[in-house]
Amino acid sequence: MIQENNRHKIPDSKLLTGSTSGKYPIVLDGGRTTIFISDKTKEAETRQKYEVRKDNRVIFYSKKTKK
Repeated sequence: MIQENNRHKIPDSKLLTGSTSGKYPIVLDGGRTTIFISDKTKEAETRQKYEVRKDNRVIFYSKKTKK
């Protein structure tokens, strides 16, 4: 009986998964990539992390192994 009542109470945060309401868009890669963040003060940090990961991905995939 208790489980039935709890099953109908879904937290608002779970209902908004994937929602962009209340988030700030950051456009990267000349418009090719858009990231939504909830804290606008972390925009510079997010841009920096994206660039580092992008550079690492390019280096990783550009290495070719010889057999």
